[in-house]
Amino acid sequence: MKNLSVLLIALISSLVISCEMPKEKIEAIRGVWLTNVDSEVLNSKENIIEAVNLLDECNFNTIFVVVWNKTMTQYPSKIMKEFTGVEIDTLFTGRDPLKELIEEAHKKNINVIAWFEFGFSASHQQNGGPLLEKKPNWKAIDADGNLVTKNGFEWMNGFNPEVQDFMLSLIMEVVNNYDIDGIQGDDRLPAMPSESGYDEYTLNLYKIEHNGNEPPQNYKDYEWIKWRSNLLNQYMKKIYTTVKEAKPNCIISMAPSIYPWSEEEYLQDWPTWVNLGYVELVCPQLYREELDDYVELLDNITSNQLTKQNLDKFYPGVLLKVGDYYPSEEYLEQMIGKNREYGINGEVFFFYEGLKKYPEFFKNLYKEKAEFPNFLKN
Repeated sequence: MKNLSVLLIALISSLVISCEMPKEKIEAIRGVWLTNVDSEVLNSKENIIEAVNLLDECNFNTIFVVVWNKTMTQYPSKIMKEFTGVEIDTLFTGRDPLKELIEEAHKKNINVIAWFEFGFSASHQQNGGPLLEKKPNWKAIDADGNLVTKNGFEWMNGFNPEVQDFMLSLIMEVVNNYDIDGIQGDDRLPAMPSESGYDEYTLNLYKIEHNGNEPPQNYKDYEWIKWRSNLLNQYMKKIYTTVKEAKPNCIISMAPSIYPWSEEEYLQDWPTWVNLGYVELVCPQLYREELDDYVELLDNITSNQLTKQNLDKFYPGVLLKVGDYYPSEEYLEQMIGKNREYGINGEVFFFYEGLKKYPEFFKNLYKEKAEFPNFLKN
């Protein structure tokens, strides 16, 4: 009987100790992009609440929400009202979807990062749109003297200090006026088509630095590419320092295209941004429909493009839906499994509407809550 009592006491003690031991904290980014295209989430507060609840149920912890596209903002902007007379995307007149989203997401401990989707792109198939109509000297110019147009997008001249200041003023309008957790650019910020740079301002700057010589007519010339991408590197640094001076805990995130294609086509030398400390979070668009292609990108980024010290800033962008395309659950599981094999504890999905096809999959995948990585908010 005495031995039985001792055994029971030992068993109870071990149970008490195990109950008292805290669970190991999980740190990861489980993110999703939230758009105003092919999605109605931002169209009403009720839709926002519904989306936030689903993300919370699936244990997501970060929303990257569009705040700038189609030459309009998804929040009331004094800056845009002054420039174009349109304070907010006309679909949202009388509301502030950004404020509503932040309030609902923060109730669930979900971070909200403002995504400036259009970046330096002035318009899409509008011959420059209202911004360039008002500011024709802001046009990006190609080697033939024409407005730079690429894949239907017409571009402002992102090398021009006035244009850079305009873009930064939009970023700071959000940083200063909202309880935002971070800001994000993508494959259009900071970015410029490599066809650009033949405007008067950029040509003069080049000539000053090159003994009066003109840049090559071949816009893919390596040195000419590097000279212009370095201008964007400098602007990336300016974004970082300006935001951090105003709000030190605001995350600086970027979601560029795949390197080196990103630099060859859009002058985005984003590994330099990360390795020089201008970016705290990078979510390259690893949008591939075959596993071998996806793994090749993962391997190249982790082996060749980022230093070992910066790998914890890397969370891949994973394609969840575009048009009628959805990856199979098996393929999703394979991609996420490869992320874990490479030591990457999280990902960001494009985009929210795809999540609604797989709610049980994600509830099963992300079984427990995860905290946003602490090192990003130092």
